[in-house]
Amino acid sequence: MKKLLATALAATALLGSVFALGEKKSKQTVITVLDYQDATAPNSFDDNKLIWEAFEAAHPDIKIEREALFNEAFHQKAAAYAAAGKMPDVFYMWPAGRSTSIHEKKLAKDLTPFLKKEGLLDNYTKACVDPTAQASGYVAEIPFGLTVSHMMFVNKDVLDECGLSIPKTYDELKAQVPVLKAKGYETILMANMDDWVMQSCLFSMIAGRFGGADWADKIMAGKAKFTDKAFVDSVKFVKQLYDDGVLSDKTLATSYGDVVGQFASKKGAYLIDGDWRVGAFLTDMSTGKALISPADQAKNIELINFPAIPGEKLKNSNSATLGVGYGMSSKLKKNSKEEKAAWELIKWLSGPYCQQRRLDTGASFPSLTSGVSYDNLEPLSAKRGAFYNAQTATTPVFDSVFNSEVASVLNADLQALGLGKKTVDQVCKDVQAAFDSSK
Repeated sequence: MKKLLATALAATALLGSVFALGEKKSKQTVITVLDYQDATAPNSFDDNKLIWEAFEAAHPDIKIEREALFNEAFHQKAAAYAAAGKMPDVFYMWPAGRSTSIHEKKLAKDLTPFLKKEGLLDNYTKACVDPTAQASGYVAEIPFGLTVSHMMFVNKDVLDECGLSIPKTYDELKAQVPVLKAKGYETILMANMDDWVMQSCLFSMIAGRFGGADWADKIMAGKAKFTDKAFVDSVKFVKQLYDDGVLSDKTLATSYGDVVGQFASKKGAYLIDGDWRVGAFLTDMSTGKALISPADQAKNIELINFPAIPGEKLKNSNSATLGVGYGMSSKLKKNSKEEKAAWELIKWLSGPYCQQRRLDTGASFPSLTSGVSYDNLEPLSAKRGAFYNAQTATTPVFDSVFNSEVASVLNADLQALGLGKKTVDQVCKDVQAAFDSSK
């Protein structure tokens, strides 16, 4: 009898502890998150622990249900949420472009009141909290920073082997093609199989060179068209890149996941991508290994803007935009525990700790004006900072101005142009038709 009683008392105590644990968990505020993450990138695995798990550890009253997707899988899921008219509580988003429908439908809350309430508004660069810079007309997301969508990575080792130097003009670049080919190298590597890379990482820069800083504003205002000379000349130049062999049609079969390995293994002299791609070559803190070692980063890799193009209007310009950030669902009830939890998470993701982490791993340069140290950057990250300082005029990024329907048509047509399946005039007419339909 005593043994039976003891067993019963133990079971009761255990059951009580289970109920207590359940009661504690039930008091947690659950928030849903749609995140953008390249699981193959260096340091991405540790981000799960050092950013997301660290937040939950510091906020035991908040539980995060997070879905992390990448590239088109992410955009398709975000579009499905937007079409349904309700986003997750917190979500990764763009200042316009791929997130245009989220902005236009007001599916993200204005974060300005939250920033003002806590005295944080002045902690960020003015451009990053400018309400007119986002498609919603207010601060729907706090950008990680400003981002340059075009960057040309140079492997000096390859150039030196071929007796070449960094070109200052397009003609000099074109002249390198047969020399590099004779040695078995591609000239420019790009991931043009993916349906956004060309328009964002190369064409946006070209359109700015031919059309000037306000080329996109003119089209949006109805004062210019995609069939006008400046845009036609931009598309013609893309065709010339393929015709001259500066861009190989092999790039049209190269995926975004493969291209960094190609550049790191010296399959080509140059890589064209966005500034964020620096992070792919840095040291993975969990393994201590890097696609390009810090020593090679310092000695052999340079970051440049595309050389001077014949007939360009705005010399040495480059395409740039506000960076991405996290938004909050406008469906969250004001002053609810879910809204408070969502803001705590966004404040964390936009704060000094996470911005320092992104700087150290090459994900982005900070939008914060203080609280972040630049002392321990790897050589390629330091060169990225110098690249920003050398910039002159900036021009729009195509998919940060025009919605995804227009950007997708342009990118698909530029791929077809490279394959010889579309003419320059067809590309321009198709994009104009897509723009007219989108309005």
